[in-house]
Formats: sequence, structure tokens, C-alpha cells
Amino acid sequence: MKQKKSISYVLPVYNEQEGLAEFYNALTKATDTISENYNFEYVFINDGSKDNSFSILQSLFEKDSRVKVINFSKNFGHQMAITAGIDMAEGDAVIIMDTDLQDPPEASLKLVEKWQEGFEVIYAQREQRRDGAIKKLTAYMFYRILDILSEVKIPKDTGDFRLLDRKVVLEMRRFRETNRFMRGLTSYVGFKQTAVLFNRDKRFAGETHYPFRKMFKLAFDGITSFSTVPLKLITQFGFYVSFVSFLGIIYALVVRIFYPEMTVQGTTFAIISVLFMGGVQMVMLGILGEYVGRIYQEVQNRPLYIVSSVLSKK
Repeated sequence: MKQKKSISYVLPVYNEQEGLAEFYNALTKATDTISENYNFEYVFINDGSKDNSFSILQSLFEKDSRVKVINFSKNFGHQMAITAGIDMAEGDAVIIMDTDLQDPPEASLKLVEKWQEGFEVIYAQREQRRDGAIKKLTAYMFYRILDILSEVKIPKDTGDFRLLDRKVVLEMRRFRETNRFMRGLTSYVGFKQTAVLFNRDKRFAGETHYPFRKMFKLAFDGITSFSTVPLKLITQFGFYVSFVSFLGIIYALVVRIFYPEMTVQGTTFAIISVLFMGGVQMVMLGILGEYVGRIYQEVQNRPLYIVSSVLSKK
């Protein structure tokens, strides 16, 4: 008899008490339809939740032997939670998805179908999303700016909802940088990739854990992790400003020597020039500082996350 393949679901959790049980029911209902062909493992990562999410996960663990719970010592962030799940998942394939029911569990079955066709990375691409206007706008800008600046081409309108073959998972475990952008890493490793379209739903309950501030940080992590374009732009802009300044110097000398009567009196122009150049220099130093800061964090070589406890029946 042919042995069934196993699929691990990596499921980050942060303050999801209101919809966690509903998500579990929807996920198991979907996977039960193909349970004759696959074994399943549900790896929940409690990312330092401040509500009763961990208690709910404990109850799910007690009633379902397929549930594994990784409990962080504090909140380390969504990307670190995904990393921990990938590190500990045991399946022949790993599916990453959020637990807020915006990613429909039944859509994950389409990823499995593509995996069976021989694809090794299958990412869920949003055809439609039921979010507010501001959320849609920031998400649209996020992916377009990332596409322009990143040196690694990351598919537009895709989140972390995706399936990874076991060989991809093993390669992903080798990447241990501190500022992580997991969807960028899955594009970087290569392998045979394809997309599956799906419609993203509204959150079942609670509020988004990715407001504009976190979206901006995620975008910046994506750009700086996979691109040196900002540094190149600084160099190019420096040359342009130097050229314009050189022309200005020549103009000032010509006017001073040949047309002294046209010499502008006062300090307005000087003040504007100094303030402009000072602002430009501060922005450039800030970008350089971000890159240097990231180098410092990598040199520290601290653990990416700390696990307080693990609930597992294996």
C-alpha cells in the first residue's frame, strides 16, 4: 500500500481569540475532504498573544493529535513566527497561512493540487480583496514600490499564503538573517514556482495586525533585504547635486567678476541652499544608517526567536 504524503500547516497566531476556534473548524473541514490521500499536521505558533489565544490552542491540542503548538516567550513578530513553524514542520509540504480567515482554508487545497502537478512553490495570488479603501491603497502601493526597487522579483499581490515543497523548506531553513522577509526569500531560492488565484475575505473578527506603520516596515525590510537600490540612488543623486552646485559656482563667479551690479545682496539664497543640502544629507545619512544598523544586528547573531514551550504528541 502506498504511504500517504504529509502536509504541515504553519499558522501564526497573535491575539486571535475571537476567531481561532472558527478558523480551526474551517481548516479541518477543508482538509478532511482530502484526508484519504494525505496526513496533516497543524503547527500553531503563539507569537506572544496577550489574550486567551494560547488557552484556546491548548484545548485544540488536547482534542486533536494533529495539532502542535509552539509558544513564544514574547512577541517576536509575524515573520519570526513563520520561521519557527518552518523550522519545526515535518510534512512533505508546508502551507503557510494566517488564522484570521482572510485566507480561506479551502483555497489551500488548490495549492495542494498544483503541488501534485510538480510545482515546488505555489503562492496564492489575490484576485480580489475585501478590505477598506486605505488598506487596499497601501497594499497596492506596497507591492508596486517593492517591484520597482527590489532586485529579486517578488510576485505582486501575494502575501505569505503559499505552499512549499520539502526541498524548499530545507533550503529556507539555511537563511538566518535577522530582518526577515519570507515571501522575498521564497522568490530568491528559486525552484519551480506558480500562482493560484483566490479572493481574499474580510477578517472574521478583531482588527488587522498590519496597520500602515507595520506595512511600511515590512516594505522597508523587503527593499533593504533584497536590494541596494537606495544606496545607488544616493550615489546618483549626489552626482546630480554636485553637478548643479558646480554650475551654480560658475554662475556666481561670472556674475561677481563681470556683473558686480547684479550681485544679490542678503542671505536668503544662502539659507535656502544650506537648509536644502542639510535636509538631503540627513535623508542620505538615515538610509546609510539603516543599512549599517542591519549589519550590526546580523553581527550580534542573536536567536531569531525564543520558544517558551512546545505542545506536541509526537
